[in-house]
Parts: sequence; C-alpha cells; structure tokens
Amino acid sequence: MTGTALAEVMAELAGLEDPKARAVNERHGDDHGVNLGRLRALAKRLKTQHDLARELWEADDTAARLLALLICRPKAYTRDELDAMVRRARAPKVHDWLVNYVVKKNPHAEELRLAWTADPDPVVASAGWALTTERVAKRPEGLDLEGLLDVIEAEMKDAPDRLQWAMNHCLAQIGIEHPEHRPRALGIGERLGVLKDYPTSPGCTSPYAPTWITEMVRRQNAKA
Repeated sequence: MTGTALAEVMAELAGLEDPKARAVNERHGDDHGVNLGRLRALAKRLKTQHDLARELWEADDTAARLLALLICRPKAYTRDELDAMVRRARAPKVHDWLVNYVVKKNPHAEELRLAWTADPDPVVASAGWALTTERVAKRPEGLDLEGLLDVIEAEMKDAPDRLQWAMNHCLAQIGIEHPEHRPRALGIGERLGVLKDYPTSPGCTSPYAPTWITEMVRRQNAKA
C-alpha cells in the first residue's frame, strides 16, 4: 500500500472512530477515538511512507499524528523540524510517541535533550527529561548524575504534572541503575513525597520513587 493519498488514510481513520475508545483516551488527555491496536495494524499495512507521515502530521489531528509517528523515518527529520513538532504535540500520547519512537532514534537527540531540558515550556522540558532518563539507563557516561539529583531535589515538588512525572522517572532511574546514588535518590523521593498517593492497579508498581526503586532493584537481585 504505497503512495497512499492523505484523503484515503484520513477516511480510514474516521472509519476506525470508536466512542468507547474515545472515552478512554480522553480520560488520559488524548482527543481521539481510535483503538491503538487498530492504529498499529493500519501503520503496518501502510509501511514506511515519510512524505505521507509529514502530511498526516500537518493534518493537526491526534489519530493522524500518532499514525504519522509510526510510518515516518525518524532519522529523516531535521533538528528544527523535531523542535517544532514537540511544541505542537500537546496530546500526551503524541508527545510520548514523538519522543520515544522518533526523537530517540534521530541523530539530533542529544542536542535536543540539552535544549529542551532548559526550555521554559514545561511540556517541552519534560521531553528533555525523558531523553535524559534514556541516557541515565543506557548511556550514562558524561552525565552529571549528582547535578541531576540537585535539580530534581530543588524543582520536582512544584513542577507542573507532566514535567514532574518526567523528573520523577529520571529520579527513579538513577536510583535503580546507579547504586552509588541510590541512597540519595531514595532520600529525595521520601522527602518530597511526589506521587506517593498515586492510585496504582493491583500487580503494578507505584510511580512513587522509593517504592519503584526498591521493587526494581529487588527484581534485578532476584534475577542475579
């Protein structure tokens, strides 16, 4: 299914609209009604079509943008394109997929990480923190982990929700992956109490950093 016209794909997306899916998605801040499994199936059929992905993104429709992120070529975007995209990706799922499926695979990821982390827009800054968390876990060389903990300790408590969530993830990742910083990470989490009362489904790990760190370290030790 190559060279697909934008109108055809938009019509197919409209046909996938499901009121129940929309109700669930809207509870998470995502304004679309397409089941993500069906969206992925459509992307698999379309295969990679970067020009179509650009058109879908510009349609300014959440389901279309999610599809665009699945069929694009992540390395084909310029730094400025990705910067503009993250500033327009207001739906949480679009923002998450853009960072995880596209930016992390792009050669400008490190440059954008540094720029976004310092951005005054908290949603853009959260993208920078998500990229930092990736480095903490996979490529920590060159990172100032103590410095990151300093910033988290000073700013996470009063940060807006999405930025707070991203900083908390980074805190937990430092505690999980770096034993030498674990006591401090646990202490920061306990003092700040961020997400301590977050509702957690049975069988899931709480996002409260001390609980998260302790559980993941327990699992790592169990595997050793």
